[in-house]
Amino acid sequence: MIRRAVALAALAVLPTCASRPSEGVRPPNVVIVFTDDQGWGDVGCYGATGIATPQLDRMAREGIRFTSFYVAQPVCSASRAALLTGRYPNRIGIHGALGPWSENGLPASETTLAELAKSRGYATGIFGKWHLGHRPAFLPTRHGFDTFFGIPYSNDMWPFHPDYYPHPPGTSKRKRGYPPLPLYVDERIVNPAVDAATQRAFTATFTERAIAFIERNRDRPFFCYVAHPMPHVPIFRSYPEVIEEIDRSVGDLLAAIRRLGLDDDTLVVFTSDNGPWLSYGDHAGSSGGLREGKGTTWEGGVRVPCIARWPGQIPAGAVCDEPAMTIDVVPTVARLIGAQAPPALDGRDIGALLRGEPGAKSPHDALYFYYRRNHLHAVRAGRWKLVLPHRYRTLAGESGHGGRPGPYRQVPCGLELYDLRADPAEATDVAAANPSVVRRLERLAARARDDMGDDRPTEEKKR
Repeated sequence: MIRRAVALAALAVLPTCASRPSEGVRPPNVVIVFTDDQGWGDVGCYGATGIATPQLDRMAREGIRFTSFYVAQPVCSASRAALLTGRYPNRIGIHGALGPWSENGLPASETTLAELAKSRGYATGIFGKWHLGHRPAFLPTRHGFDTFFGIPYSNDMWPFHPDYYPHPPGTSKRKRGYPPLPLYVDERIVNPAVDAATQRAFTATFTERAIAFIERNRDRPFFCYVAHPMPHVPIFRSYPEVIEEIDRSVGDLLAAIRRLGLDDDTLVVFTSDNGPWLSYGDHAGSSGGLREGKGTTWEGGVRVPCIARWPGQIPAGAVCDEPAMTIDVVPTVARLIGAQAPPALDGRDIGALLRGEPGAKSPHDALYFYYRRNHLHAVRAGRWKLVLPHRYRTLAGESGHGGRPGPYRQVPCGLELYDLRADPAEATDVAAANPSVVRRLERLAARARDDMGDDRPTEEKKR
């Protein structure tokens, strides 16, 4: 693979997203494994306890592990929109989690990673959860994917939702109003009412389909997006068992890539869509000591595990502490495959971080954590995170058990500053001791609000 290494070394010195691989050199395959609600503390190499993840740990030993990798919004649809478009989701009208009644979805005007890959002759496939609109105009096959096998939205959006309404003992537990959960092949519903047995097999089934897609396309470049619905509730077994099955899935994908002789030609990225859904207790994951979880912009909600592997291009055993985000995937991959990325991206090329280049720094002045439309909750710049006044959810008592959630309550926070290098758990507000840092990050926040809008509650704007 000497010719390949020389070609990619040449790419590294060309302008961002403007390069093309040399003629006759196959551009890299790209595999992204995107789990659902998997916490920062749910992987062995991130400090997980009681969960064995030997395949992911091996992937980290053979590649790079990011310790400050983020999602743009700590909830399903918005997070996926950021990953596939390289833009903050509030820019494109994707907020929170779309449901079975949603009429909107990913706009046709947005260019996805799949469309960029297709522009370079890639085969493209998605296996698992889409959650960017289930109306025909919004399906994956309308956004650059050649094939789709999976579900249109979250697996709990079905009649047997875990958050059951009160019911008499022994009667059927059905969530009021949710329709049956469909399973798609491309744009055709092949199973209009997924049952528990089908859900229990999701991870294995989607992995098998992804491997079959890779096998069919071994002789051409491919982009394979494996968007596991798990470990989002309902999980149908213990939480450690669900994570360990996902770990085996990653091992199976890597084994197939090696068996086909594609190891040196394939970039594999593993990450999650947000932090753990803490209210589900023993059916939820761990934030690994980070504060709060899914649905908040504290570190436990937005910081996620991220491991990347590409033998010969990514140094083995590397660890990157520089801040990066899912919005960076599109511009980074675009450059690697020689595609022309759209000009209005929020993400930046983090190829230097992936390659473990000495002294490589985050290309961002700041990362912005929005929640619920244009309500900016926090800004991270370097080691500092400024938390802006807002209300957030936290557990109101005991967490849930056996698949049923515990209650949340809403609490306020003020203008707070945290040194994430010294205090990743966001335990000590150091705003009073660092007024110049607060002012600088407030200016960054104001710039973001001018650019992307601002729908803070009126009482917060007056502070």
